[in-house]
Amino acid sequence: MTRFDGQVVIVTGAASGIGLGIARAFHDAGASVVLGDVREEALDQAQATFSEQERLAFVPVDVRDAAAVANLVATSEQVFGPPAVMIANAGIVPNVSVLNMDVLAWDAVIETNLRGVFLSCQAAARSMVTHGTRGRIVTISSIAHSYGRLGASAYCASKAGVVMFTKVLAMELAEHRINVNSVAPGVIEIPQVPQRAPRMNEEFRTTLIQAIPWGRRGQPDEVAEAVLYLCSPGAEYITGALLPVDGGSSTGWTHMPYSSPQQ
Repeated sequence: MTRFDGQVVIVTGAASGIGLGIARAFHDAGASVVLGDVREEALDQAQATFSEQERLAFVPVDVRDAAAVANLVATSEQVFGPPAVMIANAGIVPNVSVLNMDVLAWDAVIETNLRGVFLSCQAAARSMVTHGTRGRIVTISSIAHSYGRLGASAYCASKAGVVMFTKVLAMELAEHRINVNSVAPGVIEIPQVPQRAPRMNEEFRTTLIQAIPWGRRGQPDEVAEAVLYLCSPGAEYITGALLPVDGGSSTGWTHMPYSSPQQ
């Protein structure tokens, strides 16, 4: 495993799921990790899952709020030092058709998933440039950036925006030797939060699995390993890239049978 001893890492949307998996992986690799999330109770619960509390900070943050994001980065600088890594992970996943979607619901998705990524990356990049840090920024997109799904118009649009934003940011920060890449998770196994409605029904879940060549859902730690790689010395010459972590589901219509008998 690549070590990140002495490095400061910020992860947004870190109270559960993929974000928590990424934060834990960096912490296990020796980094000082700042976990940001809008859900304060969930942050408290996440903190309780770490047996080792050193090199950890938990900061409530609404990534839609520029002042709150600036405070997240400032807290990192005050507690551990300037960030070397920013993981812009915070996002929400609604399930509403275009005909039935309220404009406020649309705005909530775009503001969280796209504006939040912009603000998080901007604040971290400004800190890195100011301190001369040759840092790493990783945005968390989704295979939904190129695969439409019923009920997910805002989500798919936001994730497509994240991919293009990542490419442009990589171009702009290249002169500062700050790598900017994106990871696109597929169907990832995330524990269901009891007080929330199920993210998907069994029929939908089964159909999704059929479209994954690997035949199973991924795990948060598998996404984390991809993120750690992009932040490692081995990825020095990789910037502006999109790395799918999806068991092959983005390869195409893998759930369809052969069109004719195999020769």
